Amino acid sequence: MACFSFICGNKISSSTKQTLGVDEEVSGIQNVNTYSYKELQIATEDFRPANKVGEGGFGSVYKGRLQDGTVAAIKVLSADSKQGVREFLTEIKVIRDIEHEHLVKLYGCCVERNHRILVYGYLENNSLAQTLLGQGRSSIQFNWSMRSKICIGVARGLAFLHEEVQPHIVHRDIKASNILLDKDLTPKISDFGLAKLFPAHLTHISTRVAGTAGYLAPEYAIRGQLTRKADIYSFGVLILEIVSGRCNTDKRLPAEEQYLLEKAWELHKRGELVGLVDASLGGDFNVKEACRFLKIGLLCTQDKPKLRPSMSTVVNMLMGEICVDGEDISMPGLLSEFMGLKRVQKDKFDVKNTSEMLSADSKKLDNSSSSSGNMPTSYATMTFNSIYDRS
Repeated sequence: MACFSFICGNKISSSTKQTLGVDEEVSGIQNVNTYSYKELQIATEDFRPANKVGEGGFGSVYKGRLQDGTVAAIKVLSADSKQGVREFLTEIKVIRDIEHEHLVKLYGCCVERNHRILVYGYLENNSLAQTLLGQGRSSIQFNWSMRSKICIGVARGLAFLHEEVQPHIVHRDIKASNILLDKDLTPKISDFGLAKLFPAHLTHISTRVAGTAGYLAPEYAIRGQLTRKADIYSFGVLILEIVSGRCNTDKRLPAEEQYLLEKAWELHKRGELVGLVDASLGGDFNVKEACRFLKIGLLCTQDKPKLRPSMSTVVNMLMGEICVDGEDISMPGLLSEFMGLKRVQKDKFDVKNTSEMLSADSKKLDNSSSSSGNMPTSYATMTFNSIYDRS
């Protein structure tokens, strides 16, 4: 359980106050298993560097074996991170009581002295960013049926968060590096540090912008008005990445090829969407199904949020239970246009929020683990998503 230390004297440091505050908040959260620091120290062989499988701006992730033999991903928060503490508490509160086939499983946490640690189920096959979009370093060959299964799985996980959980949950950072894969390549949505609880009676939540450039819905990036439609936009970008096998932004390509969503829209207008399908499939895929998935991606990224389908509708579309051939698809909210607008009309933006949104996380193990390519991630991203097996 959590350890509390006695404090002598009249002065209490800010870090001590923060520690006590977190202790009190965590102790008030029910249904959370707690581990001692010693248990996790043993599980990770004293946090041996060889067991480190991920790193981000707010700490590190280690592979460890718990006392009962369970292999776990152990996410250690940096003691100096204030924003990380907020994410730590959010993550516990959001997913402690929910369980779904397509969400990561929280085993518990450690709150002992200044240690803040989350313990998750270990996912053997890393993230989509590393395995599918990681430029050939993975031995996994993603055939069409695997990609289809992953798209549908993530959609089901999001539909569960958006429509079945009460209050509803908006993830706010759906991206390839936050989709982890187990031994059977079943996708699991991870990293709930930015998530927001969304009571049914609210139309939107006004909040500071957080997320990852390339996946951010324009209305949220510009106005800070959050709805479930922001997640749906991010999911639309993710579908395009999965089907095409490339990151949403790649500055190494010619200008007209750099932004995946722009390219998808242009191909759609010409009736040539099939040209976006990953060439590594060698033509071995269901053309009609692949084009349907790409159209769904475009439906999810339409500029007007109200035109984007709900996630339960998206699941039915992906399953072929709702026809999308007759659907009118309007122009998507395009990243490059947003970036251009930002340069021209800087005075109309909250500079603090925009700079936070686009600040780089320089401590990632590998820049390619973010499927936004050369686009930086937000201040709030931690690579629990960079989990892979080094054994």
